[in-house]
Amino acid sequence: MSDPMAEIRASFFIECEELLESLQDGLQMMDDGDTDSETINIVFRAVHSIKGGAGAFGLDDLVHFAHRFETAMDEVRAGRFHPDGEAIRLFFTCADILGDLVRAARDEGEVPSDVTDPVLAKLEKLVGVEEEEEEDLDFTPATLSLDLGGLGGDLPDLGGDLPDLSALPATGAEDDDALPLMADSAELTAAAPIGTEPLDIGAPEAVVAKGFTVFFKPEDTLYASGNEPLYLFRALRDLGDISVVAHCGDLPALDTLDPDTGHLSWTVTVHTEEPELAVREVFEFVDGLCQLDITPLKETGAPIAEAPAVTAAAEAPAPLPPLDFAADLPSDLSSAPTAELPPLTPAPTAPATPELAPAPLPETPMAAELQPMPEAAAAVPQPAPKAAAKAEEKPVVKPVAKSEDEPGKPAASSAPAKATGTPTQPRATVRVDLERIDRLVNLVGELVINQAMLSQSVTEAGLPPNSPVSTGLEEFLQLTRDIQESVMMIRAQPIKSLFQRMGRIVRESSASVGKEVRLHTDGENTEVDKTVIERLADPLTHMIRNAVDHGLESPEKRLEAGKSREGHVTLTAQHRSGRIVIEVSDDGAGINRERVKAKAIENGLIPADAQLSDSDIDNLLFLPGFSTAAEISNLSGRGVGMDVVKSSIQALGGRISITSQEGKGTTFSISLPLTLAVLDGMVVRVDDETLVVPLNAILETLTLTDNDLKALGPETHVVQIRGGFVPLLDLGAELGYRQPLDSYVGGIVLLIGQEDGNRAALVVDAIEDQRQVVIKGLEGSYGRVPGIAAATILGDGQIALILDPTDLVGQASGRTRTRQPQPALVG
Repeated sequence: MSDPMAEIRASFFIECEELLESLQDGLQMMDDGDTDSETINIVFRAVHSIKGGAGAFGLDDLVHFAHRFETAMDEVRAGRFHPDGEAIRLFFTCADILGDLVRAARDEGEVPSDVTDPVLAKLEKLVGVEEEEEEDLDFTPATLSLDLGGLGGDLPDLGGDLPDLSALPATGAEDDDALPLMADSAELTAAAPIGTEPLDIGAPEAVVAKGFTVFFKPEDTLYASGNEPLYLFRALRDLGDISVVAHCGDLPALDTLDPDTGHLSWTVTVHTEEPELAVREVFEFVDGLCQLDITPLKETGAPIAEAPAVTAAAEAPAPLPPLDFAADLPSDLSSAPTAELPPLTPAPTAPATPELAPAPLPETPMAAELQPMPEAAAAVPQPAPKAAAKAEEKPVVKPVAKSEDEPGKPAASSAPAKATGTPTQPRATVRVDLERIDRLVNLVGELVINQAMLSQSVTEAGLPPNSPVSTGLEEFLQLTRDIQESVMMIRAQPIKSLFQRMGRIVRESSASVGKEVRLHTDGENTEVDKTVIERLADPLTHMIRNAVDHGLESPEKRLEAGKSREGHVTLTAQHRSGRIVIEVSDDGAGINRERVKAKAIENGLIPADAQLSDSDIDNLLFLPGFSTAAEISNLSGRGVGMDVVKSSIQALGGRISITSQEGKGTTFSISLPLTLAVLDGMVVRVDDETLVVPLNAILETLTLTDNDLKALGPETHVVQIRGGFVPLLDLGAELGYRQPLDSYVGGIVLLIGQEDGNRAALVVDAIEDQRQVVIKGLEGSYGRVPGIAAATILGDGQIALILDPTDLVGQASGRTRTRQPQPALVG
C-alpha cells in the first residue's frame, strides 16, 4: 500500500518545478523592463507558494531562505524598494539557490550554508530588510462563556422552562436548512466580548475604515494537496490587521474523527487599504479547493448590506419562534430587583416595505455591551436557501436575494458580482510516471510492426484493393497512425524548461570570465520528445559556455569594435522540415580561421600543406582534443568539448553544423528528429538488400537520362537538375554491397537534402513502399556505423537498416571521401 504522504510530498516537488519556472519567467520579465505590479506578484506568489508548501513538510532550510527572499520581494511589491539591474541579478541568484534547495530537499540532501548565507547577506544589504522571526498564529475556536451572575442579583432557575431543542419536530427541508443558520448565528454571538474574544492580531483601538470579511471553508482536497490554512492567514496578515474566528460546529466525536477530512471553517476580518484583488490573490492557489466568500466592510468596519444572514436579521428583527425563550420565561423575571433587564416582549413584525429599516438596540447595560461589536456581529456568509418561503411560514430571516421582481431589496450575495458567475475552470491535467508512457510507446511500436505484418500478408494473398479486408486494413493503418501521433504528443513537452536552465549557465559563466552577457531565447514553447530534452542538457550547457568564453569579446574589446559593452547569446528552437532545429548564436568576433588552422597543424591533426575550405576549418572544432584556449580554466582549455557535443547529438540521431562570420558572430545549429520511436520512411531495394530512407529527407524522386549525367573523373558523377548540379552517390557501392555500376542511365534516384541546402542524389535499384517504421537503435550493440542511423523490423519479419541522410550528403559532397566497408553486423 502506497504512503499517501509520500505521494503528496512528490506532488509538492512537482509543483515546485512549475513554480520555479514561473519564478524565472517573472524575473526575466523584470529584467526586460516589465516591472508592473502583476509581474512582481508573479515572482512573489511563486516564492510564497514554495515557502508555504515547504513549511507543511517541515523543510526548515527551504522555508528560511524562501522567507528572506519573499520579504525582499514584498519590499518591491510595496514600492519601498525599486530594483535595478544589480538587484535583479541578485534575485536571479536567489531563484537559482531556491531551486537548489528544492532539489536538495527532494533528494534528501542539503545545500551548504556557505552557499546561502553570502547571498542572504547581499540581499539584506541591498534591500535593507533584516531577518525577522516569524510569529506563529494560535487559532482557538471561540466559545460562549456567559456569566449571568455578573448582571447582579439572583435569577430564577430557567432550566425547567426552556424548550428542549433536540425534541423539536422536523417541519420539512426548509426548517432543516434553517438550523445551521441559527447555529452559526449563535456561534458568532459567542465571539462577542461577553465571553472569549476572537483571535485578534494587532487589532487597533480605533475602528479601521476599510477591510473585508472572509469566510473560508476548505474542502478535503485542499489538505490532500499539501496546503495549510495557517499560511493563508499569515498571507492575509501581510495585508493588514486581522481577526480570526474558528468554527468548530462540524467537528464529530473523537472516535469518528477522520483526520483526512476538513471539519473546520473560519471567518477572518481583514482591516486593510489593499483592494479586494489582493485578498483574492492570497487564495489563488487554492481556488476550487475551498468555499470562499469575501465581503467588503463599511467605513464603520461592519459588512455592507449585501451580505451575511445575521446582518439581515438585525435589520429586520422578526421573532424566531423555535428559539423564543421569552415566551417561556416566568412573568416576574422582568421585575427581579437586581437583574435590571428590559421587558422581554415580542418584537414587532417587520413591515412589508421594499427596504428593511434597522431597529436600534435598547439603551440598557446589555445593549451597551453588545453595541460596539461590529466585527463579532458579522455573520458567516451562508449559501442561498434552496427555496423561498413566506414570512409568516418561515420565521427565520434569510438573506434577501435581489431580483427583477423585487428591485428595491438589498442583494444578499456575499461575494462581488464578478465572483458569482460561472468561474473559468482550469484545464484538467493528470500526472503519469514516465515509465508508463515509455511502456505505452513501446506497445505502439509493436502495434505498428503488427500492422505492417498484416499489410504484408494481405499483399501476398493477392487481395484486391477494394476488398473488405483491404479496406479494413487501410482504416486500421490510419487508426494506428493516429494512436502513434497521440502517444508521441503525450511524451512531448516544451523545451522551455531546458532553456531556463541555460540562464543560470550564462550568469555563472559570464561572472567567471568577467564579461557582461545577456541571454535571449525564442521558440521556448516548441515541443520536443522528453527523452531528447533530457539528453540535450549537457551538449547545450557546453555550447553556451563555449559562446561566453570563446565567442564573445571582453567589454573593452567590444567597445573598441564599436559594439555594445554587453554581449548577446541567443538560443532558439523551431520545427523545420519535420525536425527540431536548435540554434546557439552569439554576436562575438566569429571564428578566427587562421588561428584554428594553425592550432590544428600544431597539434598534428592536419598536415601543414592541407588545403581547407572555410567550412572544413570550422569543422576542425569537432576534432577530439582540439582547443584554442591559451589557458586552462574552469570553463575551457582541456580539449574535451565540441567532439563530445557532436557525439551526443549524433547519438540522438541528430547533426550539428557551424556558420561563422568574422567580426559578426558564430551560430551552432543542431537538427534533431521529432521522436526517437517511430518515423515515416521510404523502403528501397539495393542489390537485394532492403533499406529505409527517412521520408522527411527526400525532396523528390526521378529516373536518370543520359542528358542528366555529367562525369567529373572516372568514378565521380553529378546530376544536372533544373540548371544546378548535385553529386551522385551509388548507395550500393558506398555501403559496400557491390562495385560501382558502369552506367547509371535509367537508374532511380532519390534526391535528398538537409536544412543547410546541401543535397545528394542516391541511386537505388527499386522503390518498394512507403510506410511507418519503428526505430531500433544499433549503437548499443555495434557502435556507430557511418551512413546508418538505426534499424527496423519490416512486415515480413526482415530487419532493414535506416539510412542517415546527414552522413550520406557529407560523403557525396566530398566532406568524407573514405569509402566505407560493408558493416560487420554480427552477433
